[in-house]
Amino acid sequence: MDLGLQGKKAIVCAASKGLGRACAISLAREGVELVITARTASTLEETAAEIRQMTGVKVTAVAGDITSEEGRAAALKACPSPDILVNNNGGPPRGDFRDWDRETWIKAVDANMLAPIFLIKAVVDGMIERKFGRIVNITSGSVKSPIPELGMSNAARAGLTGFVAGLARQVAHHNVVINNILPGPFLTDRLRGGFQEAARKTNRPVDELVQERLSKTPAGRAGDPAEFGDACAFLCSAKVGFIVGQNLLLDGGAFNSSST
Repeated sequence: MDLGLQGKKAIVCAASKGLGRACAISLAREGVELVITARTASTLEETAAEIRQMTGVKVTAVAGDITSEEGRAAALKACPSPDILVNNNGGPPRGDFRDWDRETWIKAVDANMLAPIFLIKAVVDGMIERKFGRIVNITSGSVKSPIPELGMSNAARAGLTGFVAGLARQVAHHNVVINNILPGPFLTDRLRGGFQEAARKTNRPVDELVQERLSKTPAGRAGDPAEFGDACAFLCSAKVGFIVGQNLLLDGGAFNSSST
């Protein structure tokens, strides 16, 4: 299926590894020119080189913290008029809300709510003028089913979801489409880190914990990041103008509801 993205330009945040990297690869395979961001320059450059070799598309690596004004400005300088924006950022730490002070909360809201909103603000009017835009926000399955130990993530990402729900319906008639993807368990460093922490606290083998959790998922496995990347590319397609303000849950069926 031709997604109609050949020659389009995209900014993909937090793309050096994990789900952001998978999204960048899938878009590049559709002929999209990329600006990819991440904090660690060396890892980001390695990813950029791999994508160039795989696809032959132009990939510009912009190292920096997308949570900061400077990081966002650097990405936008490299791609001032993107057709596609994929918002992504690492989630805040797990823990008990009693241990989180105001500064910790502000960092979480900055990273997982305000940073994507400010990037949307910077690009959406240009998309409206050009009559084409696709924005995908990578949030979390916790937006649908909150995870107790991820209280900061639950709150910040739910705030972004509420904002997007309103804005998406204001800009859709300009062929600017905004949607969210809500990942469940995917084989990323963050998932592995969570299992390793749980193994340390419970003094149980990591593999045992992984099998125990994933066996409860209807799909019986963790997601492959490549699957996630392809779903992202589809939501960026020129053919999805009628999918507006939706929350696509990719969790292998773990969230049990007749209406998602």
